[in-house]
Amino acid sequence: MARLLNRLSPKFIENIEKPGRYADGGGLYLQVSPCRNGDVSKAWLFRYMRGHLTRTGRPTSREMGLGPLSTNKRDGFLTIKEARDRAYRARENLKAGIDPIEARRALKLAKRVEDAKAVTFRQCAAEYIESQKAAWKGEKHVKLWANSLKRYVDPVFGGLPVAAVDTALVLKALRPVWETKTQSAAKLRMRIELILNWATTHGYREGDNPARWRGHLKNVLPNPGKVTKVKHLAAMPYDELPAFMVELRQLDTTAARALEWTILSVVRSDNTFALTWDSGELDLEKKFGPFRLLG
Repeated sequence: MARLLNRLSPKFIENIEKPGRYADGGGLYLQVSPCRNGDVSKAWLFRYMRGHLTRTGRPTSREMGLGPLSTNKRDGFLTIKEARDRAYRARENLKAGIDPIEARRALKLAKRVEDAKAVTFRQCAAEYIESQKAAWKGEKHVKLWANSLKRYVDPVFGGLPVAAVDTALVLKALRPVWETKTQSAAKLRMRIELILNWATTHGYREGDNPARWRGHLKNVLPNPGKVTKVKHLAAMPYDELPAFMVELRQLDTTAARALEWTILSVVRSDNTFALTWDSGELDLEKKFGPFRLLG
């Protein structure tokens, strides 16, 4: 009686160079294919009958690639034993009424889901900022986003899987500053919401956004517009500025130089606070205009 399984000897598998398919038994085949450089490639595949009947009344033939042949246990390559083990598992699936290809797809999908669950909110925030910064108004906007998230969100749930972020965690980050720094907190809520939307679109989380305002956080947090009114500081009359600058230059402090810089360069205070020597905004060689202050 002819042997039904393990028909191919290790020597035959190693030496065969003629393109074609060679049955090892039980639906397992060694496929030898020609390469452009004149060599051949060898790979394992599993062939089985499954699904709808053809016009001849026979089941449809399906083929599942198992992986390339390995004779030296290279990563991603299959030895003879490994290929036969995979073919055996495929046959067991068929006996149980499970299509091996569909089973493999389900496993891959499950792995992607598990991998997605491991992605942290911090990672999503960084990727969101990177994807959006080209449309923002310079590096300042990027720093505002990054700094607010680092200060208020990171300590609460920055390192947690983004899939695990819920309403309780969002409130835990917002409540300490909602009534004391209301405008900043409102912007922070919006940033969290946008990042979570981005994560949902990329398949890293599911369900409603716990940071959404309408119909959700609006029910538990006071309206930002009613908590505190924005009070703008009065501006100095421009005709008083020369005398003020004389007094300011008599103060030998870092704060005085920073204020003088802010006035002369006509930038917002945020730009002054975030300014560093390597920021690219200082030209020490030309020293034009307000840069003369730097000596």
